[in-house]
Amino acid sequence: MITLIIPLFMVGAIVLMMRSQKKRQQQVQSMQSAMEPGSAVRTIGGLYATVKSINDSTVELEIAPGVITHFAKSAVAAVIDPQEYDEIINGRPEGDEEAELADVEPIETEDDTTHDEAVSLDKGEGDKPVGK
Repeated sequence: MITLIIPLFMVGAIVLMMRSQKKRQQQVQSMQSAMEPGSAVRTIGGLYATVKSINDSTVELEIAPGVITHFAKSAVAAVIDPQEYDEIINGRPEGDEEAELADVEPIETEDDTTHDEAVSLDKGEGDKPVGK
């Protein structure tokens, strides 16, 4: 009885591994088919770029204006939404910065001096040199 359970368990584990590998391959193929010139992508190394052209086994990526590099198709990890790519490359949208600045509260010191007063005190006005 035990001799039948162990082989069945092993066969089941192998079938599950093969199925997940096939599913992963299908995801990679669909991602690569979605890649076209002008698409924003992320490589497996974390490089963000724009697709310039696609060859049989390579992709030409523009990593900066006028800088084009060649990568293997398998090096592309994901095709990214254009809005997400713009936010990553250019920073946050303008509306978010204004909202964040509105939430900032002024910093108060213990003696309630303003920044200008604190700077003038640091200049040593009226202070005697230490150690003389």
